[in-house]
Amino acid sequence: MKKLIILLIVLSISFSLTAAAPQNGGTLLVGLDDDPPMLDPHMSTTRVDRQVFMSLYDSLLKLDPELNIKPGLAEDWEISENGTKYIFYLRDNVVFHDGTDFDAEAVKFNFERMLDPELGSPRKSDLDLIEEIEVVDEYTISLKLSKAYVPFLSTLTDRAGMMISPAALEKYGENFPSHPVGTGPFKFVEREMQDRIVLEKNENYWQEGLPYLDKVIYKPFTDGNVRLVNLTSGELDLIDEVPPKDIEKLAEDDSIKVSTVSGLGFQGIWINKAVEPFSSDALTQALNYSINRDAIVNVVFGEAAFPAHSPFPPGTSVHDESREVVQVNTEKAKELLKEAGKADGYEFNMLVSPEPTAKQTAQLIQSMASQVRIKVNIELLEFGTLIDRLMATNYQAVLVGWSGRVDPDGNTYRFFHSEGSMNQSNYSNPEVDKLLDAARIESDPAKRKELYGKVVEYLDKELPYIFVYHPKELKAHKNRVNGFTPYPDGLMRLHEVWVD
Repeated sequence: MKKLIILLIVLSISFSLTAAAPQNGGTLLVGLDDDPPMLDPHMSTTRVDRQVFMSLYDSLLKLDPELNIKPGLAEDWEISENGTKYIFYLRDNVVFHDGTDFDAEAVKFNFERMLDPELGSPRKSDLDLIEEIEVVDEYTISLKLSKAYVPFLSTLTDRAGMMISPAALEKYGENFPSHPVGTGPFKFVEREMQDRIVLEKNENYWQEGLPYLDKVIYKPFTDGNVRLVNLTSGELDLIDEVPPKDIEKLAEDDSIKVSTVSGLGFQGIWINKAVEPFSSDALTQALNYSINRDAIVNVVFGEAAFPAHSPFPPGTSVHDESREVVQVNTEKAKELLKEAGKADGYEFNMLVSPEPTAKQTAQLIQSMASQVRIKVNIELLEFGTLIDRLMATNYQAVLVGWSGRVDPDGNTYRFFHSEGSMNQSNYSNPEVDKLLDAARIESDPAKRKELYGKVVEYLDKELPYIFVYHPKELKAHKNRVNGFTPYPDGLMRLHEVWVD
């Protein structure tokens, strides 16, 4: 009998190990919170684009789940003592999806493209300090910066480090976003706007044995409830942006797994400082004091978000635990309105995505502001159109956030520096510029935190952006999905995912 029991235990362990082994093949159906507007990483401005980029493109460097910087297309690198010269040693076994070689010349081409002022790439501000690019040999490239730039390596883990095929760009020109070609684990097959993006396995992927899946299909669902229904019914395997109100219900569903990690981003209201009424700091502050952040988090998000007081979420390197979230103060708001000559209040238009949590948040802000005679007119716009209006600074206020970056520079410089590539608030303060410039070259963590603390003090007073909450990263998938690892940046890496 003892021998039989031992045999059964051995067989059980063997079966478990066999069952846990990754399987090749299959299709993964992924539900996104919107239709990605741009499939060119050098021109992209939205987070949802990056979900697809994780499959289409590789970056020179990458992150692990703890946000440590690891080798990507560059297998090693060196940095000079003064922090101004970087040498990257590239992998020699990588080809683009179109069969052309990935090498130092391709990297040089990509950097020069992003730095070209005529292109107008949002990546330009990430790379502006590059003053010299040298191809040392076929698989070695040297970058010389005009001055030290502490966030540089982390920048290359994202879109500024993503490499596109020079040959494909030459072939397709302005239509490249409709025919994206990278080096990633999956390659582009087709796209039907507002319906699907289809990718297939890159058989020549440089990471041996990967990916496991044959195909990935991304489908947009702006309505979180519809996205969730498609998951529970089996029409989707994995979804981004789980509706916060449904977390408890999903936890009771044995066929679904939910992951929650603290995020890197912020959500709130972009304020156009160049137009009325927000050219007045006092009128902007009146709106700020009307907003009850705790109530918004409790009603809309529950345990899925934190009230915000800065661009830096809890758990990030420069988050200040001693700072308090602005509390609603209707008397202070009314006092500010009176001082600004608007005792009877004012009104403005706020652009809002039709996504349910965004609408609910907007409606709560609308109701709160009305208590101090501020009338908020909600204008619902498809997300891509909303972003176009934001980038063109054709707005008064926009309810939209930022997915966040590993280095605090990525949550500040592009937005609040006078020359930032995404300064859609038309905000300019020379003192803030000096602080942000100093933080870019300061390597001491304590000193960097102090610099960013001073930046936040200015943002508090002048409000180019009203920070409302920090979302946590929520993902859900069917039990048939294996090998999925959640990351604080919220991006879904699918190269190691496999399905039963």
